[in-house]
Amino acid sequence: MSRARVKCCAFVDFDGTIAPCDATDMLFERFADPSWREVEEEWQAGVIGSRECMTRQVSLLRATPQDLVAAALEVGVDPGFPTFVRECARNGVGMMVVSDGFDFVIEAVLRDAGLNVPFHANHLESTGGDRWRVTFPSARSDCRALAGNCKCSFTEPHSSSVKVVVGDGRSDFCIAGRADLVFAKGKLLDLCRGNGTTHVAFNDFFEVTAKLGAWLNNYERDLATALPAARQASR
Repeated sequence: MSRARVKCCAFVDFDGTIAPCDATDMLFERFADPSWREVEEEWQAGVIGSRECMTRQVSLLRATPQDLVAAALEVGVDPGFPTFVRECARNGVGMMVVSDGFDFVIEAVLRDAGLNVPFHANHLESTGGDRWRVTFPSARSDCRALAGNCKCSFTEPHSSSVKVVVGDGRSDFCIAGRADLVFAKGKLLDLCRGNGTTHVAFNDFFEVTAKLGAWLNNYERDLATALPAARQASR
């Protein structure tokens, strides 16, 4: 990736994107009453929003903080993600993790990987023993996706930047519509193919790093060509 000559910010999903698996679902599989899956089906069908889904599922969770930390540390990150983080920092590309998962998990995983990356997620808090509650510090009443963590809100301070989204699932559907470029896999890839959203399919962050660099070079070259033409036309 060469140094970006335009302002660019990448908004990156966590579960199934940075983390190879869906860490949130893994925790519920391991520590929650099996009825969490019925709640998940309601969310997948669009019957409830993710805030209600998360609140009900967390009420079914039974694990000590030590249990959750140990499980989170099994998750790890995509092998190419540290390279992506390093190249973004080196080349002036802003980056943040935006997740509809749990801050407790993301913090543990990133810390274990030695990565200091800004992130925004739902707040998972121990209430003592093996009980938990979830709060939504970045929820918005006007969120079209009824997400616990409204990912679109984080794009607003970057209105003048080129916006890149990297994701894989339902929680990325809305923010993908605000992006100049989407790196997609999983359900997000299916959506982009279905509605014509400009996207690049990817398997890992080594691909994202290489393809983002190439795309930015082309974008900057096209912009450099278009600006003199626009000025000439306005005279």
